[in-house]
Amino acid sequence: MELIQQVPELSAYLAADEAIDHEHPLVRETVAELRGDSADAYAYAAAAYAFVRDTIVHSADSGDPRVTWRASDVLATRNGICHSKSHALAALLRAAGIPAALCYQGLRDDDGEPGPVHGLIAVRLPGRGRWDRQDPRGNKPGVDARFSLDEERLAWPLHPEAGDVDHPLLYAAPHPAVLRALRSTEDRRQLWRTLPTAL
Repeated sequence: MELIQQVPELSAYLAADEAIDHEHPLVRETVAELRGDSADAYAYAAAAYAFVRDTIVHSADSGDPRVTWRASDVLATRNGICHSKSHALAALLRAAGIPAALCYQGLRDDDGEPGPVHGLIAVRLPGRGRWDRQDPRGNKPGVDARFSLDEERLAWPLHPEAGDVDHPLLYAAPHPAVLRALRSTEDRRQLWRTLPTAL
């Protein structure tokens, strides 16, 4: 699948906004801790990915009812669904000068019905000349997502024959329907009913 920038200018994928608030002190502090003394963009991107995947718990796995959507809040609470965790990872990458995009998949649930769209990111590391999708959802039995530049190691295998869809657009900001659902719901249970099932 060819990934398509929604915005032609690469600078849009470095910008801060209300969800990807990478100028927030907590985001900057986390970047400094993850970067350490290394200036290597590849090592930093892998470390930021592992940090979000492994130390920020997916709220569906933990049972946490809180809904976070702003990157700094995700880092503060160490809690969030796939979209929230993607906002946090995008903020950590952009704060380090690495372009990051938001992207989405349409996955069917166990009953074959369209489930809420799944959020992940794409990163554009220096010298690669391409985007690489990464899924910071968080691993559990049956899910083994990994940072990979050679082949995608996403959380969920795609089954096009069952109606699963990869959305090729790379968004500079969260999709409005996703952000609206995240911002307007009181808890995660309600969120599952309001997240879009299609874009």
